[in-house]
Amino acid sequence: MRQNRSFAFLIFFVIAGIGAALAYARYRVGDFLSAGWIGAVAFVIALIVVSAIQVADQWDKAVILRLGHFHSLRGPGLFFIIPVIDSIPYWIDTRVITTGFKAEKTLTKDTVPVDVDAVLFWKVLDPKKAALDVADYRSAISWASQTRIAGDDRDHRDSGGAALAGFWKGPGGGPTDDLHQ
Repeated sequence: MRQNRSFAFLIFFVIAGIGAALAYARYRVGDFLSAGWIGAVAFVIALIVVSAIQVADQWDKAVILRLGHFHSLRGPGLFFIIPVIDSIPYWIDTRVITTGFKAEKTLTKDTVPVDVDAVLFWKVLDPKKAALDVADYRSAISWASQTRIAGDDRDHRDSGGAALAGFWKGPGGGPTDDLHQ
């Protein structure tokens, strides 16, 4: 996932610039040692602040782990973490995502071979579960969907897709809970 770091780098250059200006002022007075210390301290502070500032896009949720344990979900927008103590192992996209499946060979009721292509539209409803309960949630969704489609296709060859329609739509017309839990 591409992360937007432009705001953090702007803050870095502002803090480093203020430190450089203060160091230059001390240097002009003739205090060379304190000028070097001021410049070095400003640079270190700028590095710490830039690593603490995070910005999540409108569709992203960041999973924050504090010393390896789940701490919170953050985003969208500006948020801060504690450098070294907090980490962001996952950025979860909460938009509707499409996944295409390659052709699967199957037989119709009258034993005519056909190739079946499919497209899955899915959305992460619980970013915490997607990040922490499954090792690779994108692959898990893909494999579970392919398995379900293949099973429905073999069981209902004469239904002409009615089994898939029932799978993707629940009683209220929305998606079933099979993929959202």
